[in-house]
Amino acid sequence: MEENNDNSTKLDKVESQWGKLSDDHLGYASDEERRAKRGLEDWELVEKIPESQRPVPYWFFAVVGVVLLVGVGLAFPFWGTRPGHQKHWIDWGFAIALAYISVAGYFVYYMVKWHGDTAHAKANQKQEDNVEGKGE
Repeated sequence: MEENNDNSTKLDKVESQWGKLSDDHLGYASDEERRAKRGLEDWELVEKIPESQRPVPYWFFAVVGVVLLVGVGLAFPFWGTRPGHQKHWIDWGFAIALAYISVAGYFVYYMVKWHGDTAHAKANQKQEDNVEGKGE
């Protein structure tokens, strides 16, 4: 059957504050252990994501371009035509596809640029600190 071992210690409720690291590492032996077992706090994620975020790689654009070329090529009337069926070279499907690609491309661009330039933001923060008399 199942044994009930009560050797574990009860954990106290931890009140973490935005932007403040706990001196006791939230009950862990070190900050590295806290990050390994608990992960980053929400505010740490918000501050570290822009630093680790990279732009969209060029190979991604190449793959999308090749897929689009294959899709356009297969839509032309000389592939897969049935006898007696007249197919137009350009129809509303191309316009809808272009609109879809434009909206999706803008969405990807917007999501990549969401947090802005981190170097610019850090320079602004340093300037604000100097103005307030905090020093460097």
